[in-house]
Order: sequence, then structure tokens, then C-alpha cells
Amino acid sequence: MDAGVVARVSRVTRVCARLHLVYTLSRMRPCSVRRFWVHPILRKRLQRGEYHLLVQELRLDDRLFQRYFRMSKEVLDELLGKVGPLITKVDTHLRMSIGPAERLAICLRYLATGDSYATIAFSYRVGRSTVAVIVKEVAGAIWTALVEECMPVPQVEDWRAIAAGFQERWEFPNCVGAIDGKHVVIQAPANAGSLYFNYKSTHSLVLLAVVDAEYLFRVVDVGGFGRSSDSGSLRNSAFGESLRDGSLQLPPETVIAGSERRGPLPHVFVGDEAFPLLDNLLRPFPGRHLTRERRLFNYRLSRARLVVECAFGILSTQWRMLRRVITTSPEVTELCVKAACVLHNFLRRKTIDMPSRTPIARSTDEVTPTLCDAPRMGSNNATRRSIQQRETFCSYFNEEGAVRWQANVV
Repeated sequence: MDAGVVARVSRVTRVCARLHLVYTLSRMRPCSVRRFWVHPILRKRLQRGEYHLLVQELRLDDRLFQRYFRMSKEVLDELLGKVGPLITKVDTHLRMSIGPAERLAICLRYLATGDSYATIAFSYRVGRSTVAVIVKEVAGAIWTALVEECMPVPQVEDWRAIAAGFQERWEFPNCVGAIDGKHVVIQAPANAGSLYFNYKSTHSLVLLAVVDAEYLFRVVDVGGFGRSSDSGSLRNSAFGESLRDGSLQLPPETVIAGSERRGPLPHVFVGDEAFPLLDNLLRPFPGRHLTRERRLFNYRLSRARLVVECAFGILSTQWRMLRRVITTSPEVTELCVKAACVLHNFLRRKTIDMPSRTPIARSTDEVTPTLCDAPRMGSNNATRRSIQQRETFCSYFNEEGAVRWQANVV
């Protein structure tokens, strides 16, 4: 046999022998043995867990209970009645399930504090992975149980009621909502690149919201990439697509009382400079060197738009998760933010004693769904019609729509 062939066979034999040795040694390593089926500390959950001790004591003090759960005992019990059937688990012969009241308490505590899963797991004497599963499931259940009651898709009569609220409280006619975006700071997801990296040099998801005059969220869109601007988030959202194609079921153009000579004006949303100027979306006049009339218009628009900033402030003050860096996956973060928004409406309606929605007459005609998946949109260039409409609103606020104190502000 040729010497070269013998050398190659010898090298292959040595390599195979080494691989076999490595495999054999790996099989000889002791396998990790699970020490406990349930850790002894966790077995004392029913006797020493936070829900079974502290929470029961808090029920004796209304003020402390409110601070702990961000709601009263009566409201929490009502919420449990709505969400409980969706989060109840079945006991098995191996272990008892965690009850729906305790599962709801764990999720609400996470939303109210933003503490880590490990911190809540130690307090409630459950596993960290159990907390992760509970937060995801309960947050989704809260949204499912409350969205139709507390944040339904507005219809024509709902938009009219919102416009009446803005006219009464903020002296802005034909306004059906204030729109803005909020960056929810998250830990950078794996392999996400710069998708979530925003202009504040953090990673975030975008919460795009429309708020009425009572600081209630009427439309929310969660999940936009942090690198997108408010205008880009609107363009890529289902709400933005519906706004552009006219399928939001907004009321028809209306003549403002006392301003008949200006003709009918459309119902509009108000936003800041980050949003485009559209037929149904007003933004301030850009630039610094503006006429007094335009500065007055910008002031009146910003005064009405302030409700969405206040709503975001109320939301993040009540649910402190939004003031921390959220370390969950973007999917779970989206569920938690949506749950916080619908809980905000649920609690806010209790405060202002407002019905869940404006009663409307049932129609036999089939209604096309107003919010659907949105494709990529075009540019944000304003049309001549939208520019003229803004000028008309500007003239109105400087003449018949002026209020006595605006001259002292601008």
C-alpha cells in the first residue's frame, strides 16, 4: 500500500478515536437532577404568600388597598367577575391551580409597579416562569374582556358626542379627538438591530392613541417600531389607513354655530408638528416667525391637544410599568400596554360616571369593518383642501370663535 494512503488512513483513525473519546466522556458526566418537584418555600404559598397574607389585610384599609392595586375593592371584584372566567385553570391530581383572584393580583401588581418577575415571584411564592405565564395570559384576558365595553370602535354618534365634549370643555368645534404617540421603553430584543432604537437613544415600542375630552382612550395602536416617527406610526397603523380612505365613519361636515358664512367644516383630529396635515387631521402652523393670527390658532389647537399628553401622564402615573425599562418580549409588552390602556378607561369611567358608549340605532345595513391591517402609505404632503381648511379654522378662532382671554396668552 502506498505510504501516503497509509498516512491519511492513520490521521482519519486518530480523529475518529478522539471524537469517540469526547462522546464517551460527555455521556459519563452526571446529569442534573431536579431537586424538588415544588420547592419547599413555594409549598407555603397558601400560608405565607403575599396574596394570602398582605392582600387580605389590605382589604381592611381602603386607602392602602387603592394604592396597592390602583383600584378599590369593589372595582377589583367587578373586574374579577369579568376576567375570572377567562383565566380560571383546572385543578389536577398532581397540584392545585392558582386561583383567578390571585392570578389577577399578580398581573395587576406587575402593571402597577413594573417590578421584575423574580421580585413578584418571591413575594407571592410562585415560580418565576409561573409569573411570566400569568402576566401574559391575564393581560390578554383583560384586553379581551374589557375592550368591547370600555374601548369600542367609535361610530358616528360616538364621534358626535366626542366633538360636543371638546366644544364644551376646550372651545374647539368639530374636534373628534387628540392624537399623539408615546415611546414605551423596552430592553433591546435579540437580533432586532435598530428597529426599536429611537431618537432618545433608547429602545421602545410606540403607543399611538386618540383621546377624547374626558381623557379616555378611544383608539390605541401598540407595537410600532421605536425608530418610527409619530407620522410614520400613523401611516403604518390601521387607524391611519382608515383615516386616509375615509372609513372611520366620521360625521359629515357641519356648519359651526355662529359661523354660517364659513360654510360646513369637517370633523378633525388635532395633533402636534410630528403629524401630517390631512383633511381630517389638523396640525399647528410650522415655523417661528408667524403672524399673531397663526400663533393664536396654534395656541387654541395645542390647548385642545393637551388632553392626550395628560392622558399619557395619568396612564404612566397609575401603571408604573410604563416608567421603567420593560424587559419582556415585544409581544408581551404589547399585551401589557393594551391592558393598561383599557384598565385606564375602565377606572376613568367609574370616576366620571360615564356610560360605556353612546347609544346608537341599530342599522340593518352591513357595516364594513373600520380598522383593518394597513399597507405602506405614501408621502405626507398636504393637499390644497387641507391647507384651506386650516386657514378657515384659523380665521374662526381669531374672529367669531375667539375667547376673551386668548389675547392675553399669545
